[in-house]
Amino acid sequence: MDTTAGGARKSPSFMGHPIGLAWLSASEFWERFAYYGAQPLIALYITQYLLKPGHVEQVIGYSALKGFIAFVYGAGLQPEQMGIAISGIYSALVYLTPILGGLIAERWLGRTPTVVIGAVAMTVGQFLMALDSGFVLGLVLLVLGVGCFKGNIASQVGDLYSLEDKRRADAFLIYFMGIQMAAIVTPLVCGTLAQKVDWHLGFVAAAVGMTIGLVIYLFGRKHYPPEPLHRKADAGARPKLTARDWNVIALLVVLLPVLALSTLGNQEIPGAYLIWGQKTFQTVFFGFSVPITWLVSIDAIVSAILMGIVIAFWRWWGRHWREPSELSKIILGTLISALAPFLLAGAAAQFQSSGQPVSLAWAIGFHVVNDTGFSIALPMGIALYSRVAPKGMGGVMIAVYYVSIFMSNFMVGKIGGWVATMPGTQFWMLHTALMAGAAGVLLVFRLLFGSLLAPPYDKPIAN
Repeated sequence: MDTTAGGARKSPSFMGHPIGLAWLSASEFWERFAYYGAQPLIALYITQYLLKPGHVEQVIGYSALKGFIAFVYGAGLQPEQMGIAISGIYSALVYLTPILGGLIAERWLGRTPTVVIGAVAMTVGQFLMALDSGFVLGLVLLVLGVGCFKGNIASQVGDLYSLEDKRRADAFLIYFMGIQMAAIVTPLVCGTLAQKVDWHLGFVAAAVGMTIGLVIYLFGRKHYPPEPLHRKADAGARPKLTARDWNVIALLVVLLPVLALSTLGNQEIPGAYLIWGQKTFQTVFFGFSVPITWLVSIDAIVSAILMGIVIAFWRWWGRHWREPSELSKIILGTLISALAPFLLAGAAAQFQSSGQPVSLAWAIGFHVVNDTGFSIALPMGIALYSRVAPKGMGGVMIAVYYVSIFMSNFMVGKIGGWVATMPGTQFWMLHTALMAGAAGVLLVFRLLFGSLLAPPYDKPIAN
């Protein structure tokens, strides 16, 4: 708590920011700890434990879940395919339910109550997943809980600042740094407990983390921004959409499945990649078997480093030359990312020819190449949909952009299952081909619709 020279008390601060940022960032760290603790475990847990005789019979609601998966992806899936399909559906739905959570907060409950409901649902869901019988219900609660929690707590971070406050961008860097730290730490904790001690302990650790996040969020309530007031008159203030606006919206919607294909390699990491990698990579060192989930931590570390390098690179580039448009950067990032599965195809070829596990250097190479491209492309997707969106629709179009990640995870639920029946070399080459094809389609869009999707930065966008 700072004081002025005259002794008057000022509001508490955190690194030059409102103290609410500290509470929100800490809450988000533990929520992501819980999320990233469970996500990489789901496919492995289902494949290596839950579907075994003596366990699957105890799962309440498994018949309904199996029927739903059969309806979506087809019947007769092998255990590995079932695990990847369920993991893909789960990862996909958490990018859709925040839209529902936003509506609940905006129209009825407000953000703070909705976040609390989401945190409670996730806490209960994680504990239920630690029980064979509660796995399906736990998954449902996690999906709904993330929907209520994720988007609303991020909105509260933004609401701490006025639109003119230059600290806003820095605040989100601090906020996302907490997310990145959680992604590094949690596979080492939850993954190790699950694979080395007991599967259920991995989910218990995630549940404990979510409980801590809920307690922190509740203690910081008085420091959060007031709920925004929404008046019906505001709806009439939105400008009427022009023909150009509708063309832009149509193009951005058409791009969604293309963008979904462009991220396939990255979205395979929590599912097919780990299952395939456990059989393919040399993970025993000096008698110690490294849990395959540690690769998720390696990916997070590499991603954090490369994100900083990419930001510095584009700042340097911008001082010397004209900076490429968002769409051009997405194309570049996708082409780079497409080379990452190509490295895994090389690892698969070596494994098939020698019959021996291959060096983890192949995995490190995959993560470096994948994260380089992903660091270039992912932030630019959000930037593209917000910059070229019609006036007053930036937030809506960002939500639309996240549908592409939903679609990508949905595809992964099907394509990832092919790792059980397709040679590894062909499996990963397929990903390279699909991602390179997506880059080609994006290039065509850039050439044909550059005036709408890639306008120069020094010229105002016509609305």
